Amino acid sequence: MRTFLTSAVFILSFIFFVCSILSNVFFLPVVPDLLLLFTIYISIQKGCLQGETVGFFSGLILDFVSAAPLGLNALLRTIIGFIAGLFHLTIGTSGIITPMVLGVFATFAKVLFTYFISFFFPGVVLTYDFFSKIFLFECIFNGLLAPVMFFIFSKFQSIAHMEVSTISELRK
Repeated sequence: MRTFLTSAVFILSFIFFVCSILSNVFFLPVVPDLLLLFTIYISIQKGCLQGETVGFFSGLILDFVSAAPLGLNALLRTIIGFIAGLFHLTIGTSGIITPMVLGVFATFAKVLFTYFISFFFPGVVLTYDFFSKIFLFECIFNGLLAPVMFFIFSKFQSIAHMEVSTISELRK
């Protein structure tokens, strides 16, 4: 239950931060996908089920605030959450290199799945060009932000799983 509430707070905070602040920064060529990084982190730490759940709900909320067809982001992030969840506790999320690689691979998977889905809905789903600056910058931003975000997530995860007696001991 605490993981669900913590995830809900992160999802809503990231939606607000990305939609109201990052999307209005004029010198950013693309907006980093913080929700994708969060989905990857939860999937690897908690497994397929929670990764799928976080991916689905973050994608659904993102669908409501974006111009994407309803369900597109939910589907993409659910699939990515499931695939990342297959590596539950087999990949470490600490350090710098591993989160960077995970951020870049997750961005590449998102673009690849979007491209695949566009075959079924050719006029509705907008795809990335694999050799465009937008794709390159999004991979770079997600790769560079992943170690920082994973570190922040790990700190919040340790706070969310503290026992009540531990919190009361901290207040003393």
